Amino acid sequence: MSPVNRRRFLTTSAVAAGAVALGAGRAAARPAPPVEIAPLGPDFLWGVASSGFQSEGRAPDSNWTRYIAAGKTEDPYRDSVDFYSRYRSDIALAERLGVRSYRIGIEWARVQPRPDDWDEEGFGFYDRVIETIRAAGMRPMLTLDHWVYPGWQADLGGWRRAGMVDDWLANARKVVDRYARHDPLWITFNEPAAYLMNEVRHGGIGVTDIPAMQDRMAAAHNAVYDHIHRVRPGAMVSSNVAYIPAAEDAVNGAFLARVGAKLDFIGIDYYYGFSPAGVLAQLPDPSKLWTLSLQAEGIYYALDHYAKRFPGTPLYIVENGMPTENGKPRADGYTRADLLRDTVYWLQRAAADGMNVMGYNYWSLTDNYEWGSYTPRFGLYTVDVLSDPALTRRPTDAVAAYTAITGGGGVPSDYRPTRGPAACSIVDGLTSCIDQVIVPR
Repeated sequence: MSPVNRRRFLTTSAVAAGAVALGAGRAAARPAPPVEIAPLGPDFLWGVASSGFQSEGRAPDSNWTRYIAAGKTEDPYRDSVDFYSRYRSDIALAERLGVRSYRIGIEWARVQPRPDDWDEEGFGFYDRVIETIRAAGMRPMLTLDHWVYPGWQADLGGWRRAGMVDDWLANARKVVDRYARHDPLWITFNEPAAYLMNEVRHGGIGVTDIPAMQDRMAAAHNAVYDHIHRVRPGAMVSSNVAYIPAAEDAVNGAFLARVGAKLDFIGIDYYYGFSPAGVLAQLPDPSKLWTLSLQAEGIYYALDHYAKRFPGTPLYIVENGMPTENGKPRADGYTRADLLRDTVYWLQRAAADGMNVMGYNYWSLTDNYEWGSYTPRFGLYTVDVLSDPALTRRPTDAVAAYTAITGGGGVPSDYRPTRGPAACSIVDGLTSCIDQVIVPR
């Protein structure tokens, strides 16, 4: 996931806001808002999301265990929330929420701890996890690369090296061959632009290596996409992007241009939204995620952006959620449950306006290791890794809210957001200021 993923981008977004506000745009009248909104229907995939490294614990040697050992992170890893031994009870929590999709990562470092040596014990763990997800009535969403690669690969140069693509594909094909029979949704690379920035930030690559790493990820995506479709022709494959307000095309456009023909759905991670007045009043501080502005209606603009760029292609919110500081109430007073309900309202509005929205994953089922720190909390269930040796899963107010949402196919038809749309959001640049969404009285 994604908290640090925006640290290089959000300031850029804030600066871009001024330029955007002064630019020219094309207004396109939106449909009149419906007084009542329809549920999203029985085929909609309500889900939860996680990554392997962030939640599993018992982490094998990887680029990220080395970043932590080198003192490049705030908190030690320990065993994170120990999904490795608690996966059955965590999946049971998701089942009780009523979700139909569960996203996990298949950690390359766990299944191939040494060159030319794929580990059956490592694969056995994922066999059991995926079988448990299926037995609970959920469809797996499998991520092939969530920013982590084996330590032996780091020794060879990681993404600096052209041969990384062949090595990556050798592992990815084995994963696909083993799990395609479960008909998962596939994510090849999690947030490619954020992956690039994190590798630069932690020394995995240098700034001058960015174009080569991007090209190599695109080549790997396109190749494994073809392999997945040879193994299972009807598969659904994507690479999710971290949506960056006011700078989305500048940040993610180049990668999408290379892989756009090989995306069966558009995966979008949406978290934060900004208004020019808010940015001018206080420049966002991406090092404190819990202070960043939340705009539920921004998810509508993000979906609209990609509905126009990829007409007819299904849209899936692969990640969305709320950060808090160690589980404390937010200074803005927004609760996790209210933000969730407000966000789902805008999903229903997007569907009502003709956008092909197929699914939504909440990030995340439990708190986890947010790429160097346990301070930002995103979980439906909170876990005090640093102070609770039992790693107790404690429900937040959003557990009951999400259970009601999945049971009803969304929020009630007469629901109104607890917070109305911003007077001018810059989530989709000037478009979201001059053609704003409104809520009927």
